[in-house]
Order: sequence, then structure tokens, then C-alpha cells
Amino acid sequence: MTTFVDQITLHLNAGNGGDGCVSVKREKFKPLGGPDGGPGGSGGDIVLVADPNTTTLLAYHRSPHRRSDNGGPGMGDYRGGTNGEELVLPVPLGTVVKTPEGEVLVDLTQAGDRFVAAEGGHGGLGNNGLANSKRKAPGFALLGTPGVERDLILELKTVADVALVGYPSAGKSSLIAAMSAAKPKIADYPFTTLHPNLGVVDSGNTRYTIADVPGLIEGASEGRGLGLEFLRHVERCAALLHVLDCGTLEPGRDPISDLDIILGELEAYPVPEGQKPLTERPQLIALNKIDVPEARELAEFVKADLEERGYRVFLISAVSREGLTQLNYALGELVEESRAEVVAAIEASPRIVLRPKAVDRSGFQIRVEGGSYGNLFRVLGEKPWRWVQQTDFNNDEAVGYLADRLHKLGVEDGLFKAGAVAGSTVVIGTGDGVVFDWEPTMSSSAEIATPRGTDPRLDQLTRPTAKQRRADYLDRMDAKEEARQELRREGETGFWDVDAEIAEDAILADGTVDYDDEDADFDDDHGVEVIQLRGESE
Repeated sequence: MTTFVDQITLHLNAGNGGDGCVSVKREKFKPLGGPDGGPGGSGGDIVLVADPNTTTLLAYHRSPHRRSDNGGPGMGDYRGGTNGEELVLPVPLGTVVKTPEGEVLVDLTQAGDRFVAAEGGHGGLGNNGLANSKRKAPGFALLGTPGVERDLILELKTVADVALVGYPSAGKSSLIAAMSAAKPKIADYPFTTLHPNLGVVDSGNTRYTIADVPGLIEGASEGRGLGLEFLRHVERCAALLHVLDCGTLEPGRDPISDLDIILGELEAYPVPEGQKPLTERPQLIALNKIDVPEARELAEFVKADLEERGYRVFLISAVSREGLTQLNYALGELVEESRAEVVAAIEASPRIVLRPKAVDRSGFQIRVEGGSYGNLFRVLGEKPWRWVQQTDFNNDEAVGYLADRLHKLGVEDGLFKAGAVAGSTVVIGTGDGVVFDWEPTMSSSAEIATPRGTDPRLDQLTRPTAKQRRADYLDRMDAKEEARQELRREGETGFWDVDAEIAEDAILADGTVDYDDEDADFDDDHGVEVIQLRGESE
């Protein structure tokens, strides 16, 4: 048995973003090639798309929990994680998306309309993406943020140009079957129609849709019968066609009293803000079942009274198809007038102005909340909360990076202005959030020791150029030659043994002379101490 569902609650959970990777490039002859950790992939979004081929929300009624794919983690060698696949959920035209509190988020009325119902999480940067001229070797990466988890209410409101309204068994289903190719269920008992039926009708060059909604009875706007549940399907219709039963045998009923009751229920039904009330829209009246002699007589009798009220009245028979041609063209005229009014309203509507975000917006706000143990300072904003979600609190360097980001954003200055002092309780995010005991950052002594994100080993990987090596070699040779000349000059003055030759390996690389005090003796003839130079001599 086919079930019609026009209101469901979706439980959505978008995919989480992948974590960034911490990795160091390692190749032959390059033991420390620098950070090469790639970023994590983004989680998949959950998107609602208006699909003309989808007519009911039954699939989501049976499986309301939907989840998209997570993003993959980053990898070494600069490889990024895979992005989670987007989850597309087709919904019928006319689906209204609401929050559980009743706030309308979007109205999907056109084929192809898209709405991102839940955004996937952002992938975290790897240590390669965090490296810069001052942070050469980050020892941390950013975590992926979780995807949005939320509940949404989908409410289907039939998109049709004309709505057929009337009492149960007034012949609405027979009329839509006679005017279009729709094949609704038709039976001789009340409330045969349990869900709206749509039909497409051609009227000359005009094509429009008609909707057959379940029958209305007195008290429908208060929940009696099926009327309240399906009156929402009349909201979008440009015109109303009252189908009045002229062949009913129920006591106390006639076309005039039926019309008054239906109008009262339409008047009591609240329409969304900005839409015309149902009773102020164009309306026609069709007196049905004139193929029965008594019904024709009654229809001709009440037609004048209805025309005095300002209605256009048509005598029809859904069985014999009498009067349907005139009714069809009259409905086509109403639809054309309504469409022209819509176009004129769009052209007269004010233009949408897109304004960029102000450059001086801080991106956060600080709210002071009182508590039993003193004031609590709550930091609210998309950026601070996302940064906290991306931080690995088991890594001191990652925590320091978070402190630097918050300081640059101006959070610390804001806390000072709000009256926070060292040791104050600071909460980032709504609800429980993330709680800190605030310690102000001393920017003047922030980098006393080795700066965060640096590795002294990387600074040693500097090789001299060929020009520099040649210059160093020539400097050493010049120093050696100068030391030899100095020894020769001293020998000529009698300070050294003139007969001793200076060995080549006695001159050190820096141009000094290496000698051994233990091998020294005294020359009595010359009265000088003779130094035995190291190395071979003749």
C-alpha cells in the first residue's frame, strides 16, 4: 500500500574533517629535509536538492538518520587526505526546511534548488602547511573539525496553480481525473483521498497544474478530519476552485451551506507571513454532478445566489464531462493573471545588495558571566571555536600556536578590557566549551629560548660554496708562508740555529710553529737556546 508522507524529521551528521600529518622529509643524503606532512581532507556535506521526480518524503520517514563520509587524514611526502563524498538527498518541489524551533531556513520550490543542510568538517593543516620563515620545523599539525550535527524538519507543501477544495465525496478526484491524466483513487465513501493528487492540464497555450486535496469538513482548521493536515498544500496555489456537491443526499447539506463552511475553515487557517490569505485569492465555483436531474435542478437554482456574491459559477459533470471546457479556459485565464502579477512583483522588488564584511570586525565577542567563584569570561566566535577544535592539547607546541593565534586575533586585549586578570576562568565556545585558566602572554619574553617551531639541526645544513672554499685555502697557504719567512728572519738574527732547516710539517694550519720544549738544548758558542723543531730535518 502506497503511503504519503509530507512531514518528517531528519537527523543529520556531516562528515568530520581529517587530521593533518606531522612528518619530516627523509631521503638519502638528506636526513633532515624539512617538514612534509600534508593536510587532512574535508568532510562531506549533506545537501538537499529539489527533484521533480521525487513526490514524497517516505524514504526519509523510514530512514531519517543520514551521515556523510569523513575526510581522510593527511600523509607524508606532501600528500593530502581524501575529501569526504557529498551526500545528496533529493526532496520534492515545495519542500520547506525548518529547525525544530520552527524557524524556516529555505523553501525549495524550483527544480534544482540546493541547500547545504549540514556542512562537513574542515581538514587540518599538516606541519608543512604550518611552516614559515620563523617556524621552520613545526612539531605539530592541526586536527580536523567535526561536521555539523543537527535535526531538521522537512515539510512538503504541494506546488500547484489551482487547488480543488470541497467536502468529502464532492467529486474532486473525479474532476482531476477528467481534466488531466492523473489517476487518483475514486470511491463512493468519504475521505477516499488520503493524500494530495497532482494533475497537469493544457488550456490553449497555457499549461498549469491542479491539486486535489483531501476533503474539508467543519472544524478542519482545528484538527477535525484530514483537512488541517493537508491545508498546507493549498498555501502555494494561485487560485481556488470550490467543487460543490449538488447531488448529496445527506440531510442539512446544500451547496450554499457547504461553501460557507469551507470559506470559514479557509479563513481560520493561518498562512505564512507575506502570502495572501486563502479567501483573498481568485476563486471559482463548480457545481458538480449535474448529470443527475435533481442535481442539475439544484445547481440552476443556487447559481444566481452565488453569482450575486461575485463568483464565477460553472455547472459541470465529471462523469459526462459537460462544462469542463469552459471551466478549463477560465482556470487558465486566472493562472495567466497570477503569473503576470508574480513577474511584476519580482521586477518591482528592491534589488539585493551584497555588502562585503567590514575589515575591522574582530570576529569574536567576549561575554562576562557571573558565577559562584567570580566572573567567567566567555569568548564567542567562529574563529576561536574552530581553532580550539583544531588544537591537540597533548602537544605543548600546538597549545603555544593556539595562544599565538588568539593573541594576534586580539582576544587577550579584549579580555583585559573586559576586566580579566591572570588566573581568571575563560571559556571558549557555547555551553561547556573549553575551559582555561587564563595566563596573559608576555610578548617581550615569548621567545627567550629556542623559538617554537624551529630545529637548530636544520640551521647546520649550510654548505660553503666553491668560491668560499678556495678563499679559505688561499688564506691558509698565505699564513703558512708568512710563518716560514718569520722563522727565517729570526734565524738570520741568531735567535735560531741557522743550520737547522724548517720542516714543512712544523708549520700548523693557522701559521704557527709547533715545537717541543723537552728536546731543547743550549748552544754555548752562541749563547742561545736551540729549539729542536718537530718534523724531519737534515
